[in-house]
Amino acid sequence: MTYRILVLYGSYRSDRMGIRLAQFVIDGLSAMGHEVELIDAKAINLPMLDRMYKEYKPGEAPAELEELAGKIRSADGFIFVTGEYNWGIQPGLKNLTDHFLEEWFWRPAAIASYSAGRFSGARAATAWHGTLSEMGMVVVSSTIASGPISQTLSAEGQPIGEGGKALQRAFPRFADDLLWWVEAAKAQHARKRPPY
Repeated sequence: MTYRILVLYGSYRSDRMGIRLAQFVIDGLSAMGHEVELIDAKAINLPMLDRMYKEYKPGEAPAELEELAGKIRSADGFIFVTGEYNWGIQPGLKNLTDHFLEEWFWRPAAIASYSAGRFSGARAATAWHGTLSEMGMVVVSSTIASGPISQTLSAEGQPIGEGGKALQRAFPRFADDLLWWVEAAKAQHARKRPPY
C-alpha cells in the first residue's frame, strides 16, 4: 500500500546541512513506493506565531496556512527532521508546527535528527518527542540520527563514510516502525472518527 508522508524540515540558515538528511529520508521512502513531500519551513516562511490556523474563521486564514493545513490533514504520517540548537529545538520548525494543533491529533510521527557534532542532534530529538506527543501525535520509538552530518551524508543526501553506512542500516527499521503506525492509524480512523 502507498502512503502519503510529509517530511518537515526547519532550518533557516544560509548553509543548511540538515537538508541532506531530509533528502535521504525522502529518497528512502520514495524508493519504497510512498508519496513523500518536503515541507520546508524556510520556503513557507510563516511569521512568528500570532494566530493559529484554528483561530481564523473558515475561509479567512492566510493562503499558505490553508494550503499547509490541507497537506497535513491529507498526510498519513510525518517525519520531523531536526537540527540541534544549543541542546534544544530548532525555532523555525517549532514555529511552523505550532501554527496547527487539531490537524496533528492521532497521527503517527517519527524524528530524524542531525548536528555538526558527534551527538547527532539526540538532545533535540528527545525534546521533540515530548513536544509532538503533547500535540497529540503518536511518536514512534525508532529514530535516526546523523552526525557529524558533513561526514555522514553528501550534499545530495547520499550516505558517505562509516556514519553513512550506519544510517543506511538504521533506516529500514525506522521506516517500518513509522509505516506500522501509519497502517494502524488508518485502520482505526476507518473504523471510527477520532474523539475530537
